[in-house]
Amino acid sequence: MTEQAATLRIVVADDQRLVRGGFALMLSVEDDIEVVGEAPDGVCAIELCRELAPDLVLMDVEMPRMDGIEATRRIVADGLSRVVLLTTFDHDDYLFAGLDAGASGFLLKNTDPDDLVGAIRAAGHGHALLAPEVTRRVIERMTSATATGRPYPQQNALANLTPREREVLTLLGRGRSNAEIADHLVVGAATVKTHVSSCLAKLHLRDRVQAVVFAYEAGLIHPGD
Repeated sequence: MTEQAATLRIVVADDQRLVRGGFALMLSVEDDIEVVGEAPDGVCAIELCRELAPDLVLMDVEMPRMDGIEATRRIVADGLSRVVLLTTFDHDDYLFAGLDAGASGFLLKNTDPDDLVGAIRAAGHGHALLAPEVTRRVIERMTSATATGRPYPQQNALANLTPREREVLTLLGRGRSNAEIADHLVVGAATVKTHVSSCLAKLHLRDRVQAVVFAYEAGLIHPGD
């Protein structure tokens, strides 16, 4: 769907009925969001995705029968929906497992309601997202890995990019939006969008979340940048 298309169709997956219902109620009052299903576990989330073809699944991590990480992996692998994971960051492993599984973003359960709705809109329209707390965790993990002195594993792939695309990727890695990149490079928003799409295609990256990780793995971003 395009950003001009009317309604985002959402599935909410959480094993706690009150939490699940609370998210569903909060989202249902928005004119452009429709909660089409609720799932108490990962197995049900996958079944609902196959049945309802939602635009986005708001997915808890810790659930019975099948957790949110494995459910995300299967949903994304089969092209059923985008997924945003809800996490309390008790375990860093959840974050990086979720990235590997193909999540389009991460949100904290205590995120401000207005910010949560805005983030869901962004993810539903294809703009991957990381909460600031998540970005810090990614940075810490990447910088601690590269601080050991081992070579950056992704540097060879950078040869596929033009100098301008490298600039754009670096700014993506710093968490800049398309509008901020356009202002920084003094170019139009459409031009930035083209460069972002080209970077993702050439580097075989799924979305902006992977682009952030790649930028650190490739050594484009360093501590203090």
